[in-house]
Amino acid sequence: MHMDKITFLEFERVMSCDLRKKKEPCIEICFDVEDSVNYRDSWMGKMIDKDTGGNVYWFGLVPDGSQAYDFALFDEFVNAEVFYGRKSLKEIWPSISVLSLDGGTVSETLSYFLKLSE
Repeated sequence: MHMDKITFLEFERVMSCDLRKKKEPCIEICFDVEDSVNYRDSWMGKMIDKDTGGNVYWFGLVPDGSQAYDFALFDEFVNAEVFYGRKSLKEIWPSISVLSLDGGTVSETLSYFLKLSE
């Protein structure tokens, strides 16, 4: 599977998209953490909370579901120490490789998200 790097700023813009403007009201990102055996084909994203109408930022880091986390705020999401029990997404961002963005390649879908975030 093809892996891409995106900047943290691009990632912030993707995650700031108004989900109500999308046909599917969620964002799903499949990613690997380089040099990690634990975090391969991991997932993160954003969806609308059906009860509150607010955003939910989430991780599904391992296949068995034991490292699944939900956050109401983007800042909490990127700063939570969920990787290795002591590292945040923001801290390990340079080692993140994006495998897919909403089921497509980064080159196919990044510009769509960047336009939505304007």
